[in-house]
Amino acid sequence: MAVDGLEHIVGGFGTALLAVVALAWSLLVAAASVLGVGLLLAPTVPRVLRAVADRERARLTRWGPAVVGPPPLPGTTREALRDPSVRREAAWAGVHGTAGLLLGAVGISLPIYAVEYASFPLWYRALDPEEGGPGFVMWRIDGFADAAVVWLIGVLFVVITIGFGPGIARLQAFAGRRLLAPSGDVDLSLRVAELTLTRAAALDAHAVELRRIERSLHDGTQNRLVAVNVLIGAARRAQQRDPAVVADILDRAQEATEQALAELRSVVRGILPPVLDDRGLDGALAGLAGTCVVPCELEVDVPGRCAVSVEATAYFVVAEALTNIAKHSGASSARVVVRRAGDRLLLSVTDDGKGGADETGGSGLGGIRQRVAAYDGRFVMSSPAGGPTRMDVELPCGS
Repeated sequence: MAVDGLEHIVGGFGTALLAVVALAWSLLVAAASVLGVGLLLAPTVPRVLRAVADRERARLTRWGPAVVGPPPLPGTTREALRDPSVRREAAWAGVHGTAGLLLGAVGISLPIYAVEYASFPLWYRALDPEEGGPGFVMWRIDGFADAAVVWLIGVLFVVITIGFGPGIARLQAFAGRRLLAPSGDVDLSLRVAELTLTRAAALDAHAVELRRIERSLHDGTQNRLVAVNVLIGAARRAQQRDPAVVADILDRAQEATEQALAELRSVVRGILPPVLDDRGLDGALAGLAGTCVVPCELEVDVPGRCAVSVEATAYFVVAEALTNIAKHSGASSARVVVRRAGDRLLLSVTDDGKGGADETGGSGLGGIRQRVAAYDGRFVMSSPAGGPTRMDVELPCGS
């Protein structure tokens, strides 16, 4: 939590600096417009505010519930400046560029002070005793006892960082979640559009799944059963002409029957794995982790049961992700974390491979995104070149 909070604070500090730039530019253009020379630059003000606000929306969406952007800017500058969403973005720039910047500076300074003070006993001898210690420690450092006092201050900074860091991150994000989210009527229309897209994704995913099952049955099981039928016919004909070969033909028919049964079981498992009913999500994922060729650490904290369809989606997401790791990542280890937070099932898969995962490269990531979108879930992928690769999935699972 403390590390996540620090990441949020650093990201918020970056957007706060951009908000300061946007706010300064808006004030500069407003002042110049009074003199008549800034009117030509007036159209840039809403565009700059929108660009910076969109950066903050993207940041907040990565770390929590999605913050949906407003409709495109109106065509004229006068309409854009009167647009309620632009005014809310200007208000956000004022708040985030001041309070958000201050909170970011405090949140970043706390761990720096914690490291500096806590490590002081290791390097206090390099300082002149008359100069005192780091920061506000201005008294004389005569020996290890005085350095230990500074170390205790460092421990206090560590406690404050861990205890207050997440709260500072939430407070820093409050203005963005309050001011950058669309108003109620706009939010409802955007939500309808989002659900329409989700429904389309669900239908696409369903169609893809039906085609996969049809191919499996047609190319595999059906061919095996045709072979069994041909072999049985051959055995009947051979019974009259050459009884000695009947046993061999029946053996081949039995082998084809067993292969057909195995393929049918595989198709059934692909629709809804029986292991979910037998062992639950924890046991099913343990089976996947145990059979993965890359050493995989599994952590599951899901009290109770989710809907069967949600558990099946989580199972297939982990299965596809571990398959990708084994085939493409070159990783030496992987980690799967599944936990329940309220009415959401949170799933994270990470590996220490070479990174560079691409959804368009036929690795199955597009299918994972479709599966998640079909349940109105959230899919976030981070795979920089050189790794590590992290995939976060969020699925609704009821209260």
